[in-house]
This record gives sequence, C-alpha cells and structure tokens, in this order.
Amino acid sequence: MAVGPILIVDDEPSNLAAMRQVLSGLHKLVFAINGEQTIAAALKHHPSLILLDIQLPDRDGYSVCRELKADARTSDIPVIFVTGLADAGHEEEGFAAGAVDYITKPISPAIVVARVRTHLTLVKTSRLEQSYREAILMLGEAGHFNDTDTGVHIWRMAAYSRVLALGAGCSEAEAEQLELAAPMHDTGKIDIPSHILRKPGPLDAQEWEVMRSHPQVGYDILVRGHSPVFQLAAEVSLRHHEKWDGSGYPGALKGTEIPQSARIVALADVFDALSMKRPYKDPWPLEKIKHHVLDSAGSHFDPDMVQVFERVLPQLLAVREQWHAADAQIPVSIREPVQ
Repeated sequence: MAVGPILIVDDEPSNLAAMRQVLSGLHKLVFAINGEQTIAAALKHHPSLILLDIQLPDRDGYSVCRELKADARTSDIPVIFVTGLADAGHEEEGFAAGAVDYITKPISPAIVVARVRTHLTLVKTSRLEQSYREAILMLGEAGHFNDTDTGVHIWRMAAYSRVLALGAGCSEAEAEQLELAAPMHDTGKIDIPSHILRKPGPLDAQEWEVMRSHPQVGYDILVRGHSPVFQLAAEVSLRHHEKWDGSGYPGALKGTEIPQSARIVALADVFDALSMKRPYKDPWPLEKIKHHVLDSAGSHFDPDMVQVFERVLPQLLAVREQWHAADAQIPVSIREPVQ
C-alpha cells in the first residue's frame, strides 16, 4: 500500500537540514517554509504525515493545522507540531488545533524517528482498515447484484445482529466482528440466476433447489479469506438458513450444532425481512412479527435467542428507525424469500 511523503515545515534552514539528516534515509521528504507553501504542498503531495513548526513567518502553525483539518482533501493527514514552544499551554493549543503529537526543539533524532514510525504505522493501519471495510461492502453488495429489492437490508440486519450479539453476552469486539461479517451472509446469491431471484411468484421445487445452493457458494468464496472476519462470514453464510429443529439447509443441523453466529444472523435476517415492504408483501405489524418469532422458538429459532430478542426489542426498533429514512430513498424490488 503506497504511503505518501513526509512534509516538513520550518522557516529555519538549519532546522530543515537537521530533519533531512534524521529522516532522509528512511522516508521520502518534501519541504515548506511558510503556511501558504504548507497548504499548497499538502494539496499537491497528500503527504502521509506533516511535521509542522508553530512559528512561521506568514502565520502560526495552529491556524495552518486548523485549515488543513477543515478541508476534506487534507483533513485525514496527521500533523505533528515540532517547536521550541515547550510549555503546556502551547502543547494543549496544538492538540486543540487537531495535531496528533508534539515534539520539542532541539530535536532528539531517536524521538523523531520513533514518533514518525508510530504515526505512519497508524496511517497504514487506518488505510488497511478502510480497504478491509470496502472489501466487505463490495462482497455484501455482490451477493445482491441481481437482487434489487433489499435496499439497505444487509446493513440494517448487520446492525440488528450486533444488538442481538451483545444481548446474548458477546463482547463488544465479538459483536463488532459479527456486524462486519453479517452483510456477507448472502454472498453466494451471486451464483443464483436473476430470473429466480426476481421471480414475483413462489419458486417451484427445482428453483428452490437452486436457491438453496447459495449458502455453500458463499462459504466457498468467503472461506478463502484467512482473516477472522472472513472466516466468521463463511460460517454465517453456510449456516444462516439452518433451523433449530433440523429442518433447515444445507446441513439440516439441529440446536447448538448450528454456530451461535448463524443463529443470531438468522433471527436478525428474518426480523428485517418481515419488518420491511417487499414486492410480494406489505410490512408486518410489530405484534405479528413478535408472535411469529415467539411461535418459532424451538423450531426455526434458538429459544434462548428468542428470549434475547424480546429483551432487546426496543433497541432493535431504535435501529430500525435510524435506518428507515435511508431505506426509503432506495427502490425496493428484490425478493428476500423467508422459508
């Protein structure tokens, strides 16, 4: 993953020379000597890091930092102040302006190298996480490429999954992981012909046989990712249509043979499908949904998860309201069969 240069800003040639000596063998460098040049260089080079003096000839570094943070094109660039102003008030003002760190002059080469390394690592981690989330988004959308009726279904049911996971006693990290994995539960639908996904009436036996292949297809795609979130997504994809009583597919698993992740996503998926308008049905009233879920305890759903559902229902409804406006902006035309 490409990393931009480090922008070093100081109006004293000796200070620029010192920074060059410390960092030039480790990183690509660009330089500026005042605030105007700093803004221009940031826009031109989009550096990975800016080492910024506070006392510049045309303006102070605080205002430069605030301008950088106010511009969407440069707001994500970390700024470290490098200055001889060492009292706590100046340091506090620097952080208030948006800086991530503060180095005092005269510089210590070891400290400069260590601070730069730390913040560049954070930049790389942030970019990697963004790429990771974009890959998850694309896989989630790919599963509904021929399925134009879900709107924001996959993201809303992922939020429901997080609420249910926390209610079931999962840690924050586990719930977040499931929220990331859940949108990929129908990745395998990319292999289902559009005439089946978009069929306005009931599927016949042969079409249901094709439809039931999507959990395995999704698993075969997702299991190739070795990171924990993709392994979890593969598990959810394969098992989210299993039922507590063993009548589900593809493995006819029963009870706790079904991974907890899939039991959670199955309930979140059905709750969302029943709550929303589809071409073949109107949204169910809340009381009807509650009765359906309660009546399905021990058959479709894990009875313990149904108890969790009852307990966290106010939170689920709050999530639904948050997503309602966004969903209303997206045309509804896909089939999300509930069986």
